[in-house]
Amino acid sequence: MDLLALSDFTLVARYGGFGKAARAAGRPKATLSRRVADLEASLNLRLFERGARDLKLTEEGRALFERAGVLLTELEETAATIASGGERPRGRLRISAPLLFSQTAMGKLAAGFALKYPEVRLEVTTEDRAVDMIEEGFDLVIRVNPDPDESLVGRAFLRDRMVVVASPGLAQQTEGISVPAVVRGGSERTAWRVRTLAGPATIAVEPVLSLASLIMVRDAVRAGVGAARLPVSLVSHDLADGTLVHWGDVDAPDIALWTLYPTRRLLSARVSAFLDHLKEAFPKGTPDELASYVVG
Repeated sequence: MDLLALSDFTLVARYGGFGKAARAAGRPKATLSRRVADLEASLNLRLFERGARDLKLTEEGRALFERAGVLLTELEETAATIASGGERPRGRLRISAPLLFSQTAMGKLAAGFALKYPEVRLEVTTEDRAVDMIEEGFDLVIRVNPDPDESLVGRAFLRDRMVVVASPGLAQQTEGISVPAVVRGGSERTAWRVRTLAGPATIAVEPVLSLASLIMVRDAVRAGVGAARLPVSLVSHDLADGTLVHWGDVDAPDIALWTLYPTRRLLSARVSAFLDHLKEAFPKGTPDELASYVVG
C-alpha cells in the first residue's frame, strides 16, 4: 500500500474535503484528489461518497481512517524519536476532561505537566459529553464512569463518592415536611436514598434551586439555601471545619474517573508521560487525595 496516498487520504478525511485539506497542508487540491483516487483503485473500495457540496466517509472509509490515523501517528512519532535520540515527550497533546475535574484540578495538573515537559504543547478541552476521540483528534480523555467501549482502553485513576450535605442551620427532615434542596441541571427527584450510621434512610426534598455546575451547588448550600448531593472531595474541608454537615452517603455506586485512549499497541511518549503525571498526583486515587490536591 502506498503510504503517501494513505497519508493524503487521512488528511482529506480529517478536514472533511479536498479543498480544506489542500489549504491546511499547502498542497494542490488536484494532487490530493488523484492520490485518494489511486488508493481507492488499489483497494477496490470507495472510501468517500462525493456529493455536490460535501464529502462523506463510507463505512469502509471510516474504518480505514480510524486505523490508519493511529498507525501513521505512531510512524511519525517513531521517526521523531529516532531522530531526537530518545523518548523525550514532544508535540501536541489534546485532552478532553469533565467540567468539575477541570475546574478543581486540571489547571494545576496542566501547569505542572507543562513545566515538566516544555516541549509538549498541551491543549485541554472541558466538556461532559462523550467525545469521538478519532473524529475530534483527542489523544486522551478523562471521563466519569464511562460506558464500555471496545475501541478504547484505560484505567480508573480516582474514586469519589456522593454525600448529602447542608449548612448547620438547616433542620433535617421532619415527618411530612420536605427539605429544601439545591440540584444540578434540573434534576427534580423528590426523595434521596442515603446510608447513615443508623442504617438506610430516605430524605424527602423540594428543589428550590437548579444550577448548572456542582461548584455553584456547593456555594449555594454554603449560603444555607438547602441541602444537596455533592462529591465528598468537593466538601471534605467544609465538613472538617463545620461549614457544612454530613447527612449521609448517597445510596449509589461510587464515582470513578477514568483515563481513556484509543486501543493501540504502543502509547505515544506524550500520553504515557501524562498518565505518569496523574499517577504521581494521585498515587492512591482516593477522595482525600483529590481534596488535598485542590486545596494545595
